[in-house]
Amino acid sequence: MKFTPCADQCTKDGTHCQGCGRSHEEIAGTKKLVAAMVEFIKTQDYENSDDFINMVSKKVRKKLLKPS
Repeated sequence: MKFTPCADQCTKDGTHCQGCGRSHEEIAGTKKLVAAMVEFIKTQDYENSDDFINMVSKKVRKKLLKPS
């Protein structure tokens, strides 16, 4: 499956957003993930949140590319 970013044409009818095509379940999961990251950054009181976000992104990519 290919990720499709939000197109700012959100719909809540049915099982999938008509704007981006993602399932409402996927959208809700993404929102929870982002909210958890934001809360963690705020709790840690990071002044350089971009550095933290970039580090997490690199680590996620590395783990995804690692053979299972």
